[in-house]
Amino acid sequence: MLERLYIKNVALIEEADVKFDGKFNVLSGETGSGKSVILDSINFVLGSKADKSMIRYGTQEATVKAEFSVEADSEVCRLLQELDIETDGAIVISRRFNSEGRGAIKVNGDTVTTSMLKKIAAHLVDVHGQSEHFYLLNESNQLSMVDCLCGEKLSVQKNKLAQLLSKKKQYLISVSMLGGSEQERAQKLDLLAYQIKEIEEAEIEDGEIDSLKAKKKLYDNAERVISALNVISGILASDNGCADMLSAAYRQACGISDLDQEYQNVCERLDNLSIEVSDLSGTVTDIIDGFSFDESEARAVEERLTLLKKLISKYGQDEQSVLAFLSEAKIKYDSLNDASAELEKLNAQIERANEEIYCVCGEITKIRKNACVEFCGKVEEELRTLNIPNAKFYVQFKEYGREDFIATANGADAICFMFSANKGEPPKPLDKVISGGEMSRFMLAVKTRLKGLNGISTYIFDEIDAGISGVTAKTVADKFVAISGATQIIAVSHLPQVCAAASAQYLISKCENAENKTVTSIKRLDRQERVTEIVRLTGSISTEAAKAHAEELLKQFNN
Repeated sequence: MLERLYIKNVALIEEADVKFDGKFNVLSGETGSGKSVILDSINFVLGSKADKSMIRYGTQEATVKAEFSVEADSEVCRLLQELDIETDGAIVISRRFNSEGRGAIKVNGDTVTTSMLKKIAAHLVDVHGQSEHFYLLNESNQLSMVDCLCGEKLSVQKNKLAQLLSKKKQYLISVSMLGGSEQERAQKLDLLAYQIKEIEEAEIEDGEIDSLKAKKKLYDNAERVISALNVISGILASDNGCADMLSAAYRQACGISDLDQEYQNVCERLDNLSIEVSDLSGTVTDIIDGFSFDESEARAVEERLTLLKKLISKYGQDEQSVLAFLSEAKIKYDSLNDASAELEKLNAQIERANEEIYCVCGEITKIRKNACVEFCGKVEEELRTLNIPNAKFYVQFKEYGREDFIATANGADAICFMFSANKGEPPKPLDKVISGGEMSRFMLAVKTRLKGLNGISTYIFDEIDAGISGVTAKTVADKFVAISGATQIIAVSHLPQVCAAASAQYLISKCENAENKTVTSIKRLDRQERVTEIVRLTGSISTEAAKAHAEELLKQFNN
């Protein structure tokens, strides 16, 4: 339940610290006093969209903090544990939002995102108002509500269904690994056969591309190579070329080599150079004689490179990875080719699983239908007490068969709430026929019958009693009291009967602060102050008779 709400700089609220009662709390006050600001603050701290307009004029930041207490083994505590947020049943949510559009959200001191906050809040508070009828108009929410009625029987069947769905999923994964259906497997075998053939026919060798690139480079530059080699050969071996000049130099050195050791050394070195130049000249000549340019071979190199690049683009990054792909493809082909027997076995297991899943879904449907019969009857009874004497309400289940059912972890059911408020009118989908006033009473009837079943610790009602008076007003008050026995209620109301029934009443009013600015204040009323407020709500002048009437209303609810 919501134990405490702290608000600072939200709209006209300068600062407010409200401690709520664990049962039935009512907020009352003049129209425009700021009651909606309290609910807006609760919605804000629970994850609704933030808006700069909510920040009090003249300030830079709005802050709201909500303190909840829940059972330590509740669903929300389990969720917090999954989010690595420590709790012993106490949950403190704080949210700030500044004029620059930035904010921060913390749960028990840990920073969380808005989406995380909304998941947490969904287990804490259920807000319902005149403009918020959409929850029960959504068919998936209707199914969730029905499931709250079904108890342990449904949980057992859902667990069984989850295990069957998991088993079927494993079978399907195994089938997929073996190629899927016969048609899918044949297609994969054809593809693998084509890939294996394409790679094998190419006869790829590791490192081949580098060799081919070197050849291509040489062929692309053949003219340059021949020209350069001919020039080198001419320099080395032509008349009066390098060889002749070295020979002449050698002869001159030999003529003086006997005169000094230094001249002898020069002579020897010239001799070695002559030998090296002669050998080099022969090598160049051999290269020229051996060099040939075959245009068809050049084309073959180009085509081979194109083929290898194509295979690499399809099957890997280099020759080695393409060969590895080939090896793996052969293994897959052999595995798929031998998988017929295993596939037949798996398909039989899937068929058995589908049959078991269908049977469990049928049990889930049966449990839900049985729960709905009793529940719908009780809601009709509640609606009769709320002055809708001819209400008809039932849950329509979409039929399904073995061939067309789709099972999820939630079963195979699709449902729709069918409703009629008027005698002689057939029930139709809830969202097609129900009015706003009827929806308020319908929601109240439903929540009266759901009290304590859905795990929500706090219900918030925003003037859903608007337009109700007389005997029905007393009945609405009784419903609130009944619900608050199991679930905390915070309600905004203008009905004297509802305010009298509350275990705690808060007056929302406007006043001026020390700076002569208008602010909204929140005050928990004592008994005498409640009498005064109830007199105001009845529209009476504060006479002794009016006060006595207010006292009588409070006594009716033991207040």
